[in-house]
Amino acid sequence: METPNLIQKSIDTVRVLAADAVQKANSGHPGTPMALAPLGHILWSEVMRYNPKNPHWPNRDRFVLSCGHACMLQYAFLHLTGYEISLDDIKNFRQLHSITPGHPEYGLTPGIEVTTGPLGQGFANGVGMAVAQQYMAARYNQPDFEIFDYKIYAICSDGDIMEGVTAEAASLAGHLGLGNMIYFYDNNNITIEGDTDLAFDEDVSKRFEAYGWHVQNVSDIKDLQALRDAIDKAKNETERPSLINVRSVIGYGSPNKHNTAAAHGSPLGEDEVRLVKENFGFDPDKSFVIPPEVAEFYRKAGEKSAQHEENWNELYQNYKNSHPELAKEYEDITAGKLPADWHKNLPVFEAGEEMATRKASGKTLNAIAQYLPQLIGGSADLAPSTDTNLKDFKSFSAKNPDGRNFHFGIREHAMGAVLNGMALSNYLIPYGATFLIFSDYMRPPLRLASIMDICPIMVFTHDSIGLGEDGTTHQPIEQLIGLRTVPGMTVIRPADANETAQAWRVAIEHTDGQVCIVLTRQGIPIIDQQKFTSASELEKGAYILSDCDGEPEIILIASGSEVHLILEAQVNLKNENIRARVVSMPSWNLFDKQPADYREKIFPKNIRKRLAVEAGSPVGWMKYTTDNGDVIGIEKFGESAPADELFAEYGFTVENVVKKARDLLQKN
Repeated sequence: METPNLIQKSIDTVRVLAADAVQKANSGHPGTPMALAPLGHILWSEVMRYNPKNPHWPNRDRFVLSCGHACMLQYAFLHLTGYEISLDDIKNFRQLHSITPGHPEYGLTPGIEVTTGPLGQGFANGVGMAVAQQYMAARYNQPDFEIFDYKIYAICSDGDIMEGVTAEAASLAGHLGLGNMIYFYDNNNITIEGDTDLAFDEDVSKRFEAYGWHVQNVSDIKDLQALRDAIDKAKNETERPSLINVRSVIGYGSPNKHNTAAAHGSPLGEDEVRLVKENFGFDPDKSFVIPPEVAEFYRKAGEKSAQHEENWNELYQNYKNSHPELAKEYEDITAGKLPADWHKNLPVFEAGEEMATRKASGKTLNAIAQYLPQLIGGSADLAPSTDTNLKDFKSFSAKNPDGRNFHFGIREHAMGAVLNGMALSNYLIPYGATFLIFSDYMRPPLRLASIMDICPIMVFTHDSIGLGEDGTTHQPIEQLIGLRTVPGMTVIRPADANETAQAWRVAIEHTDGQVCIVLTRQGIPIIDQQKFTSASELEKGAYILSDCDGEPEIILIASGSEVHLILEAQVNLKNENIRARVVSMPSWNLFDKQPADYREKIFPKNIRKRLAVEAGSPVGWMKYTTDNGDVIGIEKFGESAPADELFAEYGFTVENVVKKARDLLQKN
């Protein structure tokens, strides 16, 4: 039977486990898990709906530990409630190849919903999770069948609240009225450097009220009834996200280090851990002790929560009988099945005109959207410029949660993190768009998407000095190579309208990490697919667009808008009796995954004279051009001028390509 003494012992067990694990690892953050144990107890034993035996149950409540450094709190409760995390895993905290790393990692540890640690990211990911739930509910819920009604619970720290991405995401969540979010602000007033008043003294509650959130304050995290009452009120608040501002004491139970920075990011020390155990009535000579009655209590809490899935399964079966078409659609999408021949609806663009690849992207999106209800997205206030608006669909809003056009506002950082949260629904294919130069604002979520191996799609337009008069600040130079260096990220820079359509095909079908489609502002020629190789070869990353008669003397390589330059250069070189092969190379990442024999076919080892042409940093191209090759690239910032003048000024002309090719051939 649950008694106050058992509850207190259970909470204290989590505190001691956290202290022991950090001490054994000689690394980590003990203070916050010790402080948050009462809140964790309420969430895992009374509030959240989850099933330890099926961490992926679709209607489970999501838990986000935005302050990922406090992960021992989460690991402890996952272990205690019955997830596949053993006590040995707890003992191996922060060790090589363990499933209990120093910050939570999605896909590694059962029960972890999202990779967190970079502060503020988890906060914004939760907004995306909330969006996904509301969209799915709007599409699938029917009278008497609340199939999707899960909530997003998150804990965030002082550090999370300070990060700028939190301000962006909180503002957006309030505007959208995401009432399925219940966030806890762990207000402990301590950061690594000391008391938060060194740099932070704002009234967080008033700030979030200004964002449009429902805000409550709990003055003492140890007051379990106050926590219960606040959570109950938050659950009844359906039109605003909720923030519960909870006052805690970092390192609670540590006689000498509680309420100090010493309890934040370092082990307490062997002597202090002994004092913690004595303080909570544990044997100081024993470590990783879980009293049997505590183990039984939490295991039963996990089993009780699992009943929610059993009830849901019965509800879903009845729903499936009543609404078979909706159920089939949902099941196909979550199984990764796309409609048969959906790609046959991709537009085919005729040669003989020029079209910006951003325009081709917009036409492609609108051609396929009706066949893919899981495709939802928008831009950071740039839809008219990035051509990412779905013309036949409404905008997502509090009144229209079934809308598919998403307005992120001028919030690139939050956009990336929200997209990650949306992608984690295992349902949505979310996309977001901005200018390539502004990818710099969203590097953390781009990197985290790759770490998690999830598949949001980014559309980056205005991809070079070709954007023209906006000048130096808006012309990307180093961004392409920066994106290409992110492990697991697939970057595609299509050469024309038809390659753009194929880039969308690859992105939609891609199941192995994030895809970034990089597009032009300026019009570029549509390549004749009757005369040259089909753009469908884009899926291989690089392909022979136009070959010569006989063995090539030189291979010309380009991506994006520069491909038409090397096609023209090939003709001029042929007139000079120089045999040149033209390779369109929209994606290094896709090409590097091809079999060795295919890569050899495109770039034979014996043909070392190779010239790459790209309106960006030349860094990295040497991998493909070899030490006998060269690159026409850009190693300085741009200027404000019409695009045609800039391309000429920076050497992106047919004449310069031909000259560089000749120079290469004349070298030994």
